[in-house]
Amino acid sequence: MTSDEYLARVRALLPALRERTARAEQLRRLPDETYKDFQAAGLFRCLQPKRYEGYELDPGTFYQAIMDVAAVCGSSGWILAVIGVHNWHLALFPPQAQEDVWGEDTSVQVSTGLSPTGIVDRADGGFRLRGRWSFSSGCDFCSWAVVGGVVPPTNASAPPDVRTFLVPRGDYTIEDNWHVMGLCGTGSKNVVVADAFVPEYRTHSYLDAFRLTNPGAAVNDGPLYRLPLGLVFPNALASSAVGVALGAIETFREQSKVRVNVRDRTRVAEDPFIQLRLADASSEVDGARERMLANFAGMMRLVSAGNEIPLTQRARYRWDAAKAIDWSVRAVDRLFEASGGRGIFLDNPIQRAWRDVHAMRAHVANNPEKVAPVFGRSEFGLAPLDIRF
Repeated sequence: MTSDEYLARVRALLPALRERTARAEQLRRLPDETYKDFQAAGLFRCLQPKRYEGYELDPGTFYQAIMDVAAVCGSSGWILAVIGVHNWHLALFPPQAQEDVWGEDTSVQVSTGLSPTGIVDRADGGFRLRGRWSFSSGCDFCSWAVVGGVVPPTNASAPPDVRTFLVPRGDYTIEDNWHVMGLCGTGSKNVVVADAFVPEYRTHSYLDAFRLTNPGAAVNDGPLYRLPLGLVFPNALASSAVGVALGAIETFREQSKVRVNVRDRTRVAEDPFIQLRLADASSEVDGARERMLANFAGMMRLVSAGNEIPLTQRARYRWDAAKAIDWSVRAVDRLFEASGGRGIFLDNPIQRAWRDVHAMRAHVANNPEKVAPVFGRSEFGLAPLDIRF
């Protein structure tokens, strides 16, 4: 599989995805046809290891695919982003965990609920887990879930041991609470674990992710799997927002070409105010897209040469991902405001873009104020307090 072939498969699906946007919102999850199309085209395999029939393409290809899909349907772009990046995340887990998921069927997918909201207790050979995890996007189509938790310390002076835990579908239930204003079609419902045993090998430490000492490197040693989790994951989410903003720009441009001012019958496209809104939005979103893709091209050059990405660069790249969200939200806000009264109708894609991009901004990983100290402390030579980058 080449990048060009993969992106061609993505783009061949775009007309159908655009037609299904309203239905996805009504279902509050992706239509079955969309999930089947993604599976048949192998779209979730972009970052999956070759040893499990994945493509191991560069992240830049994956991010471009997410942008293309999100431009026509924000919910579809989000699902491609999160489920697709989970196939990369699983490759960082111990080899036996990967075999548990993909050993018999490499098309099996994994959802997540990464906020450490559940309760973890130590047990012989692993951990006992219980609790509720929210925002498990695409969980209806997945056979496993990865959830976050904090392991009780062995002594008072030990640092927090924050991990993710891989749980099979038989050990959790799905609670349908997904009644929301944006990203309505993602089916990001609650995952509920009453009481489950998780063996040690089905866990992954955030400290290992930060130090790049992931146990999955024993079998997945390519450059792709030497990238930091704290950069690969957030940039997938940022790509969704950039894609929604690109779609809003296209919608605004095409609608403004034919709009006529009802007061004086002038063409809206000739209004300098409208031109400024489009120019500002295009500049910010194109800048976010180009910086994101350039960042990962630079990262891949480093790791392909056998070098690590300096922490100062990692901090900057993490900040760039957060700012990409910020710029995308601002761009869509400007365009929505300038769309006039027709912009609020439910059959107008511009209002869906506005709702979706604000729902994306609400994700904890997309909060620029929370990410700013990662970059700010690095610039002042201070030790990091947050290792999720």
